[in-house]
Amino acid sequence: MKGIGAVLIDIDGVLTVSWKALPGAVMAMERLRAAGLPLLLVTNTTSRTRAVVAGRLAREGFPVGVDDILTAPAATAAYLREHHPDARCLLINSGEVRADLEGVEVVEEGTGESGPGAPDVVVFGGAGEEFSYPALNTVFRHLQRGAPLVAMHRNLYWRTADGLDLDTGAFLAGLERAAGVEATVTGKPAEAFFATALAQLGAPASETLMVGDDIESDVLAAQRHGLTGVLVKTGKYLPETHRAATGTPDHVLDSFAGLPALLGLPGAQEPPAQ
Repeated sequence: MKGIGAVLIDIDGVLTVSWKALPGAVMAMERLRAAGLPLLLVTNTTSRTRAVVAGRLAREGFPVGVDDILTAPAATAAYLREHHPDARCLLINSGEVRADLEGVEVVEEGTGESGPGAPDVVVFGGAGEEFSYPALNTVFRHLQRGAPLVAMHRNLYWRTADGLDLDTGAFLAGLERAAGVEATVTGKPAEAFFATALAQLGAPASETLMVGDDIESDVLAAQRHGLTGVLVKTGKYLPETHRAATGTPDHVLDSFAGLPALLGLPGAQEPPAQ
């Protein structure tokens, strides 16, 4: 592949599943590093901070550090600082990511539904036990009185070691319909997320490749924003989802291990044709 000078890489389902490295993924990333390709790991993971993510990946053998990672919470913080400065934000999220929400005032879930103590903005992170009926009903009432809804992503499900689990998008769609609102999404597939990633890499979209296991949010979204898209058949990949997708990936690989060969890096084994 000529003309590719930088790579964006999703983490969950591409490099790891339940934070365990997928076969060949560490070696493939080492080849990218050896080739001197600028890369950035971009993830909608909302349960861990950038520092924790970097630490988990390093323990699995990946040659990455904190500066190599852009998370949905970090992108969300940038959006809130720009569009809702000084806002009181009610965060519904599974996991502790406040360290990546620099400059954002986060209020507790028990905040009143109206009056001076009510939150100005509702922020959705990743789904988990925190997405209970009482919590979602409280959010619904905040939305009814006019609070904007910001979502770090709208993924419907994600892959764990035990199978597919429901994610934020399954709940987000119902709340949007019930309250008659539309959430602002700050993680993938939002254009602003890809723009932030490209700016951090210092690379134009036309020379950047995006690797992901989510055909819509990772691959086709990147292609709509001018990047080259590569779909891998690991993680949340499902053949039926691939067939029903709204577009066609530029490239399809069995796994991330085939990326060095696709890029034509020295010593890489050719991936099977797709």
